[in-house]
Amino acid sequence: MDPAATRFSSSVPRLGRRARILFFLLAASVRFAAILWSGPDTSRFGDAAAYVYAAGEIVRTGHYPVATESLYFRAPGYPYFLAGATLGHPERIVRGKVANAIVGALAVLVLAALSARIFRSRGLAIATGVVAAVHPAFVYAATDIQSEPLFLLLLLAAGYLLLTGTDRPSTSLTLASGGLLALAALTRPSALVLAPLLLAPLADGRYPLRARAHLSGAALAGFLFVLAPWTARNAVVFREPLPVNDAGGAVFYQGNSDWMERFYRLESVADYHAWSRGMFADMERQKRDMAAAGVRTPGGRSREFARRALAQRSARPGSWARLLARKAWDWLRPYPHPLFWPRSVVVAVGVSIGLLTALAGVGLARAPRRGVTLFAAAVLGVSMAAHVVILVVWRFRVPYWDPILVLYGAYGAGTLAGRWRGSS
Repeated sequence: MDPAATRFSSSVPRLGRRARILFFLLAASVRFAAILWSGPDTSRFGDAAAYVYAAGEIVRTGHYPVATESLYFRAPGYPYFLAGATLGHPERIVRGKVANAIVGALAVLVLAALSARIFRSRGLAIATGVVAAVHPAFVYAATDIQSEPLFLLLLLAAGYLLLTGTDRPSTSLTLASGGLLALAALTRPSALVLAPLLLAPLADGRYPLRARAHLSGAALAGFLFVLAPWTARNAVVFREPLPVNDAGGAVFYQGNSDWMERFYRLESVADYHAWSRGMFADMERQKRDMAAAGVRTPGGRSREFARRALAQRSARPGSWARLLARKAWDWLRPYPHPLFWPRSVVVAVGVSIGLLTALAGVGLARAPRRGVTLFAAAVLGVSMAAHVVILVVWRFRVPYWDPILVLYGAYGAGTLAGRWRGSS
């Protein structure tokens, strides 16, 4: 069925219990197979050790550690999830991977439900679920101890409840959507930049302004209600306001100092490892210098790292524009970094993601619900801008961009297929 050629329905089609079970089984099976292929008991991801350590400290002491590594402490969401999902044994890597596979499979269900609510086509929702179940970036994220699968599920669930709560309308659902976005921010603090989008119901002209204000206010209240206890905990422990953690300044330094300029001159993996060792050794030295100068609090160090990065860029203003342009391309390119992946993988992923992006462009241009399309475009733009300003790593874009590419790519493919059939 061509979704662009059918009259838009006001009713949301039901996927059905059988379809949901099949989606989950397909998605989980693909992820379990990928885990077996990659090694169920081994972890290669660089940040995994910090997550396992933090989860272990939660189990051992009942409290979150004041530092998960030398330069900062990580957001608490994934370590708490890891501690619970592994039944108190985060060192058992296979349990963490299985948990990631399960939440990744649940994210597929939410993405299919989002498609049904946005486009009102059961066939399109089923196609979206199948694509999401086997999408390489989603599958790969489940093969190691990393926060992306949990973050993806929380982000999609927040979006689904915000849309559903606005459609019905229901302040209970928008309240829950804000809470889920806060949990996403407690998993990856970059989600904080999406908080203003909880005001989206204000732009929905179907309801009086007072009703729209209630929907948006409930969403913001849910966000603050869930985030505030952790922020208060930080204020008590560190005697300063930290919404989630203290990594912002150090990460900003990594992404904007002279070290990032050097990154773009690397020619091999060996060069990268030497660069990484040098950068972190330099940051450790700077941390000691800060302590000697009286800057010892987490927030103080974070601000000082940011100040030093700004000073380096201000010394050569033209270099910052070039650096931002390179980071923007790093975010936009449809393939992983050739420095770290075989050429065959780079080409295959580049072709598939490039095609998906083109189809998503068609879908975004032709989609029936323009308000939802504008919301999706805002997520694309805000997430890209925030990361380009701070730090770009290609996997960071996956939970923000790929769900939208899958949703609108499936719609775009259906639109083009319907037109082709109509002209033949």
